[in-house]
Amino acid sequence: MKREVITTADGSKTIRIEEWNEQYHSKHGALQEALHVFIKNGLCFYTKEFIHSANTNISILEIGFGTGLNALLTAIQAEKLQVNIDYVGVEAFPVLSEELNQLNYGEILPENTKEIFKAIHSTEWEKPCHITSNFTLLKRKQIFEDITDQNSYDIIYFDAFGARVQPELWTKEIFEIMFRALHPKGVLVTYAAIGKVKRDMKAIGFEVERLQGPPGKRHMMRAVKP
Repeated sequence: MKREVITTADGSKTIRIEEWNEQYHSKHGALQEALHVFIKNGLCFYTKEFIHSANTNISILEIGFGTGLNALLTAIQAEKLQVNIDYVGVEAFPVLSEELNQLNYGEILPENTKEIFKAIHSTEWEKPCHITSNFTLLKRKQIFEDITDQNSYDIIYFDAFGARVQPELWTKEIFEIMFRALHPKGVLVTYAAIGKVKRDMKAIGFEVERLQGPPGKRHMMRAVKP
């Protein structure tokens, strides 16, 4: 499938798959979407609700590691929040290095961003690595159906391609895997707000709320494992 790097509405770049008419991030703003959905309503929500001291350890699972933008923003935020993050990014089809080289996150984010982004993508797959003093990364090349982690994560960033192009990634069975992977009081956030997915998640046992979405999207979802 033909892929191209495009510039989104907020000036940040992402990758577009022409055949699917689908992007790795929102065309209305890749950076704004990631900050709103995963950082503000995921990581910052969790720390505000459940973390009450600095240097606490937080474990995060990302479903759809993709360009590494969510991991990059999380590493930056970990230092601001003074928490220690163990981050696992799952990706079945890693982004090519020539595509990564065209992304401009290092130019539009703080000064040390280029070094962090480079470290995120130069680490070996299947091997944990310290990226910063507050952020450890493990990249796993794996299809989502094969995830077997149980009671392992505080937060899940669910950032798979949309249900329009990959409906098999938005099934009740997938979210049962997510439910098992979370600790009690664990939080899952996703940019999507699909009615069927919300109903399935509630049936599994999640407490689900629909929130205001990022630019260009009316809603997103956040789910908590009781």
